[in-house]
Amino acid sequence: MKAMILAAGLGNRMRPLTYHTPKPLLCAGGKPLIEYHLENLQRAGIREVIINLAYLGEKIRSHLGDGQQFGLKISYSTEPEPLETGGAILHALDLLGEEPFLLINGDVWCDLEFAQFIHQPIAENILSQNQLGHLLLVPNPEFHPQGDFALASSGLLLNDPEKPDGPKKIAQQRFTFGGISLLKPELIAAYPDKRQKFPLVEVLRRAISNEQITGQVHRGHWSDVGTPVRLHLLEDYLSAKLINTEHK
Repeated sequence: MKAMILAAGLGNRMRPLTYHTPKPLLCAGGKPLIEYHLENLQRAGIREVIINLAYLGEKIRSHLGDGQQFGLKISYSTEPEPLETGGAILHALDLLGEEPFLLINGDVWCDLEFAQFIHQPIAENILSQNQLGHLLLVPNPEFHPQGDFALASSGLLLNDPEKPDGPKKIAQQRFTFGGISLLKPELIAAYPDKRQKFPLVEVLRRAISNEQITGQVHRGHWSDVGTPVRLHLLEDYLSAKLINTEHK
């Protein structure tokens, strides 16, 4: 299995920190954000990683190189401009190949082990069925209280919560997409409205309407490191975690 890390964003909400440093190279806990993902992928046994590049992309390439220092083989998908999430995957399809791949937002931090995510039964089952993807969901953070998707008891995602007496009998709760997913390339390749720039969420909503996306809720530590305040909060969390580890 291959993995793709989305790392081409402009980081506008993170300014001024991203004027000269791409967001994936910002540090928390003494380490660039993207390195947490690379180490997690290595632990999961994934060896081939594609990283898309646009804004300050050469700094990412210069820092990570070919991935040998992480025990990985890194390939780069260079974009003429940021192509949004859907466009980024479309642009990288030749590198991704035809097998399901792990997709990771470069600006999230999560204590979930990727090995656990990709090898659990519900995720493995989608590989042999008509499903097109499996998403990690998290409880809605304060900055996104409305959430993104509802989750049926069957594990299927729903665009909107159903009534309690509806056919899927789910709770009236939505969750936020955590920026980590297992996807089949045909989700993008066969999307009828694909174009150079488009968001992944519109593709997901279409597949969810066709009951082709499953999900699970992660209740551990997760952070969308999208602003300087959230980066500072993550730094505080990792520092406290390190102190607790040293005192054990």
